[in-house]
Amino acid sequence: MDDGRIASPATERYAKKKEAILAAATAILNRQGVKGMTLADVAAKVGLITTSVTYYYRKKDDLAAACFMRGLERFDALVTEAAKAPDASARLLKFLDLYLDLNRRVRLGEAAPLTSFTEMRALKEPLRGSVQGAFNDLFRRVRGFFEGPEFDHLDKRDRNARTHLLLEQVFWSSSWLRRYDTDDYGRVRDKMYDILVNGLAPKGMPDAWAPLALPDPTPQSPEGQEWRETFLVAATRLINQRGYRGASVEDISAQLNVTKGSFYHHHEDKDALVVECFERTFAVTRKAQIDARDLAKDSWQQLSSATAALVAYQLSDHGPLLRASSMGALPIEIRTEMAQGYARGSERFAAIISDGVAEGSVRAVDPMIAAHMINSMLNAAASLGIWVPGLEREEAARLFARPLLTGLFSN
Repeated sequence: MDDGRIASPATERYAKKKEAILAAATAILNRQGVKGMTLADVAAKVGLITTSVTYYYRKKDDLAAACFMRGLERFDALVTEAAKAPDASARLLKFLDLYLDLNRRVRLGEAAPLTSFTEMRALKEPLRGSVQGAFNDLFRRVRGFFEGPEFDHLDKRDRNARTHLLLEQVFWSSSWLRRYDTDDYGRVRDKMYDILVNGLAPKGMPDAWAPLALPDPTPQSPEGQEWRETFLVAATRLINQRGYRGASVEDISAQLNVTKGSFYHHHEDKDALVVECFERTFAVTRKAQIDARDLAKDSWQQLSSATAALVAYQLSDHGPLLRASSMGALPIEIRTEMAQGYARGSERFAAIISDGVAEGSVRAVDPMIAAHMINSMLNAAASLGIWVPGLEREEAARLFARPLLTGLFSN
């Protein structure tokens, strides 16, 4: 209870130092993951010795968990404010507006870095359970955006899938918003809102969602090297689950029941393996896009068929694809090359959308922003099964790709 007393200078200094530690730790956590963050690095960033940081957070995991919890508190504040809007569309617009304003202030140095939640599961218990519980609470509050009489056509699985889609659009936007000046954020907000509400299909298009069944996009292994596919799938799954630094060579080798010596016989180091996982991800995406281009009658069918195939692939025996967040921990020269690979995939989606706008099969939208949002959706599809238990591969595209392409509030 507030008893009217004014905080002492010592209390204020403690609070300020704690906030500085959290901000520094968040920046390092986003870049290096839970495994790669050290108390010494955090201490150096705020001009302290390591033992001074342990006065606030005894262990590294305690500090990482505090970063996640602070990030969730900040997002919860946005959701609380947005929830005051009178209807679903207004809530969505307010949520985007508040988030982009916060992102703008972070870029201008007026606010602490935003927390990336991709490595929450890398925490040890019981901290992981506490953070996951807080994230689940946030998830349920955002799911409230899709509740009310106007959403009676959606069941709980639909609402969960669309909540996951919306949250990941916001979380992943940090990876592409730096392409835009902060002065352009108002336009970015309007374009994102337009796509989320109205989708990409032209109004009145009959049977808009009818994607083609495309050939399996799994890359063919060279003769005699079929084992490579098994190796890359297992490594991709482990890296997606634990992060680049959290998935050690020992872990990857154990997953495949091979020795470390066998691992190094086939890969120079872990960086080489991660690069191969990325190259495989790019190859799968490229093949789905090209197969759709060759088989579809128009750009809308190309777009819906490629995205449906890739979402389904995420839940297949050969999935998932490697999440883009793994790039952050790579050495800069490798990271740049991998970022270019992702950019080529985005540009190919943007080209399909641009052609569709010209021919009238796709609604007039910003092609590049739409492409970034499609990539965000595809990345998020890898974890869709967490929010929709028992999800079958055959229904994944309808639940997840379709709402982005036809509108979050559509039937």
